[in-house]
Amino acid sequence: MEAGGLRFRRQRQVLFIFIFGGVSLAVSGFGRYSVTEETERGSFVVNLAKDLGIAEGELATRGARVVSDDNKQHLLLDSQTGDLLTNEKLDREKLCGSTEPCMLYFQILVDNPFQIYRAELRIRDINDHSPVFQDKEMVLKILENTAEGTIFRLERAQDSDGGLNGIQKYTINPSSFFHIKITDSDEGVIYPELVLDKALDWEEQQELRLTLTALDGGSPPRSGTTTIRIVVVDVNDNAPQFAEAQYETQVREDTPIGSLIVKVSAGDVDSGVYAEVSYSFFDASEDIRTTFQINPFSGEIVLKALLDYELIKSYKINIQAIDGGGLSARCTVSVEVLDTNDNPPELIMSSLSNYIEENSPETVLAVFRIRDRDSGENGKMVCHIQEDLPFLLKPSVENFYVLMTEGALDREMTAEYNVTITVTDLGSPRLKTQHNITIWVSDVNDNAPTFTQTSYTLFVRENNSPALHMGSVSATDRDSGSNSQVTYSLLPPQDPHLPLASLVSINADNGHLFALRSLDYEALRAFEFRVGATDAGSPALSSEALVRVEVVDENDNSPFVLYPLQNGSAPCTELVPRAAEAGYLVTKVVAVDRDSGQNAWLSYQLLKATEPGLFSVWAHNGEVRTARLLSERDAAKHKLVVLVKDNGEPPSSASVTLHVLLVDGFSQPYLPLPEVAPDEAQADSLTVYLVIALASVSSLFLFSVLLFVLVRLCRRNRAALVGRYPVPQRHFPDHLVDVSGTGTLSHSYQYEVCLTGGSGTNEFKFLKPIIPNLSVQDSGRNMGESTNFRNSFGFNIQ
Repeated sequence: MEAGGLRFRRQRQVLFIFIFGGVSLAVSGFGRYSVTEETERGSFVVNLAKDLGIAEGELATRGARVVSDDNKQHLLLDSQTGDLLTNEKLDREKLCGSTEPCMLYFQILVDNPFQIYRAELRIRDINDHSPVFQDKEMVLKILENTAEGTIFRLERAQDSDGGLNGIQKYTINPSSFFHIKITDSDEGVIYPELVLDKALDWEEQQELRLTLTALDGGSPPRSGTTTIRIVVVDVNDNAPQFAEAQYETQVREDTPIGSLIVKVSAGDVDSGVYAEVSYSFFDASEDIRTTFQINPFSGEIVLKALLDYELIKSYKINIQAIDGGGLSARCTVSVEVLDTNDNPPELIMSSLSNYIEENSPETVLAVFRIRDRDSGENGKMVCHIQEDLPFLLKPSVENFYVLMTEGALDREMTAEYNVTITVTDLGSPRLKTQHNITIWVSDVNDNAPTFTQTSYTLFVRENNSPALHMGSVSATDRDSGSNSQVTYSLLPPQDPHLPLASLVSINADNGHLFALRSLDYEALRAFEFRVGATDAGSPALSSEALVRVEVVDENDNSPFVLYPLQNGSAPCTELVPRAAEAGYLVTKVVAVDRDSGQNAWLSYQLLKATEPGLFSVWAHNGEVRTARLLSERDAAKHKLVVLVKDNGEPPSSASVTLHVLLVDGFSQPYLPLPEVAPDEAQADSLTVYLVIALASVSSLFLFSVLLFVLVRLCRRNRAALVGRYPVPQRHFPDHLVDVSGTGTLSHSYQYEVCLTGGSGTNEFKFLKPIIPNLSVQDSGRNMGESTNFRNSFGFNIQ
């Protein structure tokens, strides 16, 4: 009956799974195997690989394992050979008690793909227990007038073995008064009964002793004995009578110890000692004796130990009432234990994987089973996890559940998940069990390094020392471990003429950039290159950023004087007529500076003069002019030292030496520089300006004609005057000076600078641009431009 109830509960559990499960995984058929109890550990049960039709090596690769219902490892699976072995000595009596047949239910779980094979193992009994009587001596009081054929039921012996190994018969030692009769009960248990063959006579024999032997059906059989002491009692006419032959009661399993279960009552119509009734258990098992206690005088049955519905659901107690004359009566008390929700659900983990790679597809993380030892609504369960997690909980058969990922995970978003599996029963009050699982997402290299800036601009002063730390680039990688270790490198420049390898180096570990050599602003003002960042993943991912290096100018170039050119040859000599007015343009010092910005802003000043106050130098354009009218008392030769200084910090300078020769009758002196018209003149009408302009042009034309005639007439006189002074009578070498656009001149020109003496024309050539590869027409045009440039300084040109 108990086995039938177990089957009914299992059927109901399977039905509940299919109703509430939703999704189930592949499940195989039902396997039945058997093994004899007390078999040594490691004994062969069956070859599961052959029985399930799976190759031997496939069991190991697919992670096959055995899961028992009671979560104990009674069996062991050799995944290499496929053999199912015993993991311990199996004691049928310990595992199943008196239940026959004794079954162990288990499942075989196989991954990839996930499958469940259900199976049962029957434990075959062996005769390893002898029959045992509860009492070493049984006492029977029999009235002397008891009729022949009267039957006295005896307490049976207990045998832990079952089936044929259980008790099969009882015997007593030979006696002329009694023999043993065997009776089968409704539960299939045999009871010994003592049958009176011959009337007793108290006067002849007041007491008899018999030996009762119980034999089981084992081979060889085992036996147990007890003594029956028969006390012959004088005549007692009436036996006790119970008020009810059958008592029934229901008790909650949480009933406290000491509570009254039921009270039985028996009466005896006799008087005196024969009417005194005492109560006791009759043929009670050890469970009854340890759980209940009866008051021998009142017949009250109270609870001696706590009840457990999950262990024993009902009790059948036999009560015996004996009067003072030895007569007895029996009744039965049926106690039904009522279930309460006193067992929380259990979660039994079968397999668990705490690590999963990010970007993995749907993956099984855990397989577990839930159970509740309660029954009815108290044993129904629901299982769930948090809703905000990327995991699914899929039910399977036999209360199995599978925890799996919903899709690919991203470690950079969440690297660790705490999953709480909650199992709640439907009892009142509801009980729940929570199981926490930590899932770690392992990294894959799915993120390339990212620079903190898309482009970097670095400023380096020229003339830096080699190995100067110019700056740094930095990139981060959202991955972890080796996938986030970033190394830096220089990428090939887009300009093939840029010698990047000799200019810059980079520290591969930290992105520090170093200048390999001293930079020169005048040679290289700025350059660009790209830097790459590569992680250590497999495959490696990389990114790049643009770096621009701006070379900052320093005042490392002194001004360079283009005119008058200072060299080892004879110095240039400037001729100034003594009739020159104040402000007469003697010459112009032309200088450039290869630096830029304020480092190339030049200023001029007269550092030293033979006669201070006679000449002055304009600070911004380097023009050397007379500061006053010349007189006959002024020396003929003058030496001027002009200082050219830039605006750098600290400033750099150069000096040039000028030789000035004052001559008589050299040429019509320059008129002084026209004064700036007063502000009032700007308000004159346009007609006045036109008249003045026309008069000026006419005057200049007439002046030019007269000047040409005078020069032709004074050629010989002028040559004689020059011969009186030690002026070198040789040609000066020509000098070609290349001036870049980095200084005060906006274009690159070559200038021819020289002074000729003793020539027929006495020509003074000043900053004549020399441009190669010009045609004849271009040369002529340039010569004209040169002539105009000379005329701007007021020299007579023939």
